[in-house]
Amino acid sequence: MTAASGGNGADWSPLILAVAPNGARKTKRDHPALPITASEIADTAADALAAGAAMIHLHVRDGEEKHSLDADAYREAIAAVRERVGDDLVVQVTSEAVGVYSAEQQMAMVRDVEPEAVSLAVREILPDAESEPAAARFLAWLAGAGIMPQYILYDSDDVARFAALRASGVVPPGPAFLLFVLGRYSPGQRSQPSDLLAFLAARAAAPNLRDLPWALCAFGALETACVATAAALGGHARVGFENNLMLPSGVQAPDNAALVAAAAAAAAAIGRPLADAATARRIMRGEAPAN
Repeated sequence: MTAASGGNGADWSPLILAVAPNGARKTKRDHPALPITASEIADTAADALAAGAAMIHLHVRDGEEKHSLDADAYREAIAAVRERVGDDLVVQVTSEAVGVYSAEQQMAMVRDVEPEAVSLAVREILPDAESEPAAARFLAWLAGAGIMPQYILYDSDDVARFAALRASGVVPPGPAFLLFVLGRYSPGQRSQPSDLLAFLAARAAAPNLRDLPWALCAFGALETACVATAAALGGHARVGFENNLMLPSGVQAPDNAALVAAAAAAAAAIGRPLADAATARRIMRGEAPAN
């Protein structure tokens, strides 16, 4: 059920489901349906849209299938997705460093591509006080360009620091979408729904964050349970092979769309409607209630 379909979820803010179909690390050795090429990503985007996604979190790879921030590769992938789904998905690129790219390279890619939306790890873009002037100029440019930012936060300390950066003006006022990562990338990582609580406590303690929309991503077979928790508490969610390959049953998912469908079913079970891309854009731009 999407935002446009009405139904019993009329009192809920619609849930934004984002699909993260590949990430920076996994390959087809991890799952044969993991998309690598622009064409494969576009096919996955169309399937995820049909399953209930409103946004795609986009990673691209180089000729050796390694993580890349190549601007031309991003343009190719974005064009392929747009050819398949038009504007029916928000297309968000990642600026993730993966230990390869500097903050300067990350910001340069975003300036070059000028995507609709971008995810930014605060620890990477703003690693220390010395990085703040350059990051502040970049984030001000981002706001002026109308690019929708999502800020990646890995623990409650990150949330508190982000609140301080926003209070000081390093992070400009205005729309911002928070992503709470329940655990870090590590072998055998398994997130729990209770991992969310520390993030929410930190957000509640920061008056300048309380009205910002937030989402989570989670690792392992409890991904859908984490999504259900976020949905019940007014948040949004990102699912997909980047973080998890398993269905709630513990069986490997056949594709990314199956994980989106599982998340959509969890939302439907509590009567929360799904956002379509137009609604997601309004929420991310601060034009509609976040929760």
